[in-house]
Amino acid sequence: MARKWKSIAFTRRKGISIPRSKGGGENESSYVTKGHFVVYSSDEKRFVIPLGHLNSEIFQVLLRLSEEEFGLTNEGPIRLTCDSLLMEYVVSIVEKG
Repeated sequence: MARKWKSIAFTRRKGISIPRSKGGGENESSYVTKGHFVVYSSDEKRFVIPLGHLNSEIFQVLLRLSEEEFGLTNEGPIRLTCDSLLMEYVVSIVEKG
């Protein structure tokens, strides 16, 4: 499944534009840099995650839960079932190793 998400992130990386709804001083759209993908938490906070994190078990579980809840689609962003507080914690744990 991680390969599937990685390929979706790879194919959509070129020219992907994520509109920002309340961009206080930011550009109207933010581009995802090479080697990263974007996910949104249940409370609509945007996270730019390195592709290497797809190898971690916790991200695989989160993506599997998201697939079960929302299904796989080529339209729209990847939405996770967790809130931003949990997502920040998960990212910090994965980055620490």
